Amino acid sequence: MARLGNDVSYISKVGVDPFGKCICNFLKANGIHDDYVWTDDDHMTGFQMKEKVLEGDPTVANIRKHTAFSHFRPADLSGIDWTGVDHLHVTGIPLALSESCRETIYTLMMRAHGKGVRISFDPNLRPMLWKSQEIMARVINDAAQYADIVMPGLNEGRILTGMDNERDIAGYYLQRGVQTVVIKMGGSHGTYIRTADDQEYRVPSYHVD
Repeated sequence: MARLGNDVSYISKVGVDPFGKCICNFLKANGIHDDYVWTDDDHMTGFQMKEKVLEGDPTVANIRKHTAFSHFRPADLSGIDWTGVDHLHVTGIPLALSESCRETIYTLMMRAHGKGVRISFDPNLRPMLWKSQEIMARVINDAAQYADIVMPGLNEGRILTGMDNERDIAGYYLQRGVQTVVIKMGGSHGTYIRTADDQEYRVPSYHVD
């Protein structure tokens, strides 16, 4: 988003370890504000290992339990200046990390909603972080209803809604007050979009040589 000319801030909590420093250095190098990236002296930075694949979904391993971000609390949000903010993007990963982290994400979305800030939400399912698939679906779907735009992958949508095709998956969220549903179809199949006024679009994938 910063490379597209937007003024972007990142919200997170990292440790004092090399991973945390790497994240902060990356943000600065890409013109992303790190004013809301807090440092936790007592806990390490969470990290993820992701398999490289040519087709299909990659295997992902998340090392997030008892990490800095899992100790995120609503009080950490008190210093955020909402002046000029018109969009908030969140993912479902923090919802799985701890009760305090989950409460913080809900608080963040509620504050954004109350200030008229548009919210996009990517479920980013990480089943290994959840106690069960049922809990994962319930919590993710509960958070999704506070977003204006929900962005699941096709397989994620099937898991979360029990629906089989992209149109029905989109309908599930539209019925819960979401304004736009963007479904990533995977591979070279592009993206399916359906809006609250029942407009439908298909956007092709961007080809990379």
